[in-house]
Amino acid sequence: MRSSETTNTNTLHGNDYFIHLEEEHTAHNYHPIPVVLERGQGVYVWDVEGKRYYDFLSAYSAVNQGHSHPKILAALIEQAQTLALTSRAFHNKAFAEFGAFITSYFGYDRFLPMNTGAEAVETALKLCRKWAYQKKGLPENAAKILVCSGNFHGRTISIVSASTDPDARKEFGPYTPGFEVIEYNSIAALEKALQDPHVAGLLIEPIQGEAGVMVPDEGYLSACHALCQKHNVLFIADEIQTGIARTGKLLAIDHENIHADILILGKALSGGMYPVSGVLASHEIMLCIRPGEHGSTYGGNPLASSIATAALTVVKEEKLAENAAVQGEKLRVALRAIPSSRIQLVRGKGLLNAIVIEEKDGVTAWDICIRLMENGLLAKPTHGHIIRFAPPLVINDEQLSECIQIIHDTLMSFDA
Repeated sequence: MRSSETTNTNTLHGNDYFIHLEEEHTAHNYHPIPVVLERGQGVYVWDVEGKRYYDFLSAYSAVNQGHSHPKILAALIEQAQTLALTSRAFHNKAFAEFGAFITSYFGYDRFLPMNTGAEAVETALKLCRKWAYQKKGLPENAAKILVCSGNFHGRTISIVSASTDPDARKEFGPYTPGFEVIEYNSIAALEKALQDPHVAGLLIEPIQGEAGVMVPDEGYLSACHALCQKHNVLFIADEIQTGIARTGKLLAIDHENIHADILILGKALSGGMYPVSGVLASHEIMLCIRPGEHGSTYGGNPLASSIATAALTVVKEEKLAENAAVQGEKLRVALRAIPSSRIQLVRGKGLLNAIVIEEKDGVTAWDICIRLMENGLLAKPTHGHIIRFAPPLVINDEQLSECIQIIHDTLMSFDA
């Protein structure tokens, strides 16, 4: 069997060769669009056959600053040549400077660094529980954290325990207790849940990205925040996908002038150069965790610290939030003007957008994404019938116009 597979591999070329190689030797936990990328610059990526594409996923909003941004790349190279990793057993200069930088940047007292988004979410959950027992005075093991239906916060056992997605949960039990699911975008559901005195926190995405760019009603987040304050419950904002200028503000909660008790960041915190994540909070909340109770070998390493400093500097210097707001509005207007019967709905904020597809004549959102790929634009369906459009925030007028034309022509080609 193995020898025949090898023979088959020898007959494959380009994208097909590497797709086959990956299929044969790695886990099947993703279903990628069939293209193999080799290089990226700005809003563009190239496959192994040399074809150029517009990137309209941005690694799930991790590449907000564009691929291979020269300033971020320079920071990576300079720090890698000096000192990459110390662990937190010792202090390091880059992390000390980054801690001062990021707390000032977002307006918080303290920062706890991790690597992946899921690690940062786990950190926020642990921090919330610590605070509940030390500051709110709840009996140990009684704290409850509210989450919303349709949420996506990561893939760890505890996080999928809070999920309502059957694909995320099936055959991963037994699940971690201590979570209660409430309806997203429902103030009444939150008010009811907060009658329970054991509620310690509300973990919420300001916009649900993986659910299909679900934008809540205006005023929902500020009402949630006010209710949490009233009931002495921590408002925990998962801004891993929505933060770092993606929605047209530095943070999505900035649209409603909210200051979260715990802020979770990841993805674009490094501009896609390196896994960097973390949690921001006040002195009172953050210092509930003491030495030895939580940490990460790589969290806060010098390389991550220097990269993240550069990545956040680029966001402000290049006014990426402002560009996301302007270009996002243009994109939504243009998408709504496409006379395709297949578009049921267009929604989004800034450059985090989606179209809901009506699947008919045997044509699915996947089919549309394959044709978009053939026409030079990469996007990916979520939940079967929704296509997310989230290009790097450095996209300019000319590039956006070309992308809109590709999307228009692709959709209309199915009606021809």
